[in-house]
Amino acid sequence: MTDVLWTPPLDGASALEAFAREVGIDSADYAALHAWSIQAPDAFWTAAWRFLGLPSEGSSTPSLVWSPGTPIQDAEWFPQVRLNYAEAVLRLPGRADDDVVVEAYSDARAHRGLTAGALRDQVSRARAGLISAGVGSGDRVAAYAPNIPETLVLLLAAASLGAVFSSCAPEFGTQSVIDRWSQIEPTVLLAVDGYAYGTGPRAKAIDRREEVETIRTALPSLRQTVWLPYLDADATPPAGAVSWAEFTETPGELHFERLPFTHPLYVLFSSGTTGLPKPIVHGHGGIALEHAKALTLQHDLGPRDRFFWFSTTGWMMWNYLVSGLMTGATLVLYDGDPGSPGLDRLWRLAGEAQVTVFGASAPFLMACRKADLDPTAQADLTRVRQVGSTGAPLPAEGYRWVAGTFGPTVQLVSISGGTDVCSAFVGGAPTVPVWVGEISCALLGCAVESFDEERRPVRGSLGELVITAPMPSMPVGFFGDEDGARYRAAYFDDIPGVWRHGDWITVTERGSCVITGRSDATLNRGGVRLGTAEFYTVVEALDGVRDSLVVHLEDDAGGSGRLLLFVVLDDAGGSTAHLDDDLRRTIASALRSRLSPRHVPDDVVAVAALPRTLSGKKLEVPVKKILRGADPATAAAAGALTDPGALAAFVELRERLGLA
Repeated sequence: MTDVLWTPPLDGASALEAFAREVGIDSADYAALHAWSIQAPDAFWTAAWRFLGLPSEGSSTPSLVWSPGTPIQDAEWFPQVRLNYAEAVLRLPGRADDDVVVEAYSDARAHRGLTAGALRDQVSRARAGLISAGVGSGDRVAAYAPNIPETLVLLLAAASLGAVFSSCAPEFGTQSVIDRWSQIEPTVLLAVDGYAYGTGPRAKAIDRREEVETIRTALPSLRQTVWLPYLDADATPPAGAVSWAEFTETPGELHFERLPFTHPLYVLFSSGTTGLPKPIVHGHGGIALEHAKALTLQHDLGPRDRFFWFSTTGWMMWNYLVSGLMTGATLVLYDGDPGSPGLDRLWRLAGEAQVTVFGASAPFLMACRKADLDPTAQADLTRVRQVGSTGAPLPAEGYRWVAGTFGPTVQLVSISGGTDVCSAFVGGAPTVPVWVGEISCALLGCAVESFDEERRPVRGSLGELVITAPMPSMPVGFFGDEDGARYRAAYFDDIPGVWRHGDWITVTERGSCVITGRSDATLNRGGVRLGTAEFYTVVEALDGVRDSLVVHLEDDAGGSGRLLLFVVLDDAGGSTAHLDDDLRRTIASALRSRLSPRHVPDDVVAVAALPRTLSGKKLEVPVKKILRGADPATAAAAGALTDPGALAAFVELRERLGLA
């Protein structure tokens, strides 16, 4: 088949094949293995638990107390098991004490490596520091810090005690941080003095000392601030803070409190575009098991691997990356500008660090394609065996670019899930081919369906992405949501008993899938329904267009409504003056031929910037609300945006387009 980009070797060497053999299923038949995993969930999760060998005490049976037809949110996982996520991470299978298990690269300081022994020692010292600060089980520990070893160490130290961790990247503005952490009232804060972004002429030193003081003042629950001089190694701590060196100066015992499966591990936050970010609580057991399953069985990570995924500490992919240590893989961390001095920055890093599994966002891969970049000409990437993509749907052109760049022996693994489960629903597997433009499969134990408007499962046509059976890493709940009402409303009220995720998905007959954008931002013109991702694939491939956002203003009288396309132009330097008639015609022609004549926009408008969340998501729905007359302050929370001014600009556009 010409659309197959990668064919699995099926040589029996992967962990997934070993697992299939252990449970008595043909190791080449992923469809059969997946069907068993969702039809007999108790048997599957018990078998997975034993195969993965997570350290614990108590019986692993039953693994799941739940019956089909009963509410997913009432499922009870491993009721007799006690474990600790940090213990699962720091066992570092297959690694000796003097093996380097963390490689850290940064725009702010020189490369650092941590051996297994040094990592455990740092965690024990940070654990002792937390105990000295009075931190115990259930207390919250926060980090306003980037993707560096100290943040990782603090997460594991807090987890070892049963304390609850939360992180925000230092590029988050003060209100964004306060909106999040005022809900969970942390007692200890790790904070950097600033960070560097970029190298060479584009290098920036970004001081965050004032922001840290504002955050400290707004959080009366804080008992101790730990100061990390990251931007300026000689900086002294502010009044009332202790340095990281002082905090970790005392050796301590590396002990792990074994906790119930659902004991809170960390709090991740939703983007908060329409109110306070939701404080999503994830548990020790759910994260340990879900991540171990995904990374071991689906990605086939192990001690031979060097695992990199570009992320900040404000995105769930950082948490996913950290869990790579559970497989014995070496983590490759990076804090800095992925585009400085050029788009080859991450690829050069991958070559230097001898990365085997390289992950980034779909927009990054598409930017490399659009720039006609050949990463293999920039660095020695011969050890890369897998390229990961997430954060947005990867178009077919992105698949072809990866395949054309790396050849047929490198597997492209596009994954999709979210902060809500801190994992993926769909992705790849070492026994499933990669087809152009398609995510290879649903992950084991994930009952993924596409529901039509009648809430019936469909194949081969667009529908709502739903999950019809429990997953271990579904949230323990929302912090402070004592009766669970907010949690149920977020995922289960629309389709009772089923998790509605909010994405459009097409599931193919062969079990692969295509995700085409948010279901609340659908483009439905004359009965032809498209996801926004399909629109962006066409527009952003055109010369002259760097970024785009599309909204459909429906006609209440039943007409076709008004389709509005906003574009950021290449090399416009913030200007909106270069959208000429030729480019308008090119856009219209491309959309007419590749999508449908009904999806040619009524208006194409150049803008200086598009509104995005701090995790990079486009904000179609808030833009639509503003164009309908809403105040930007009510359409989206300014603290959730990378550039609040980008959203406010649509008020002027509303008037200019005659929508006021």
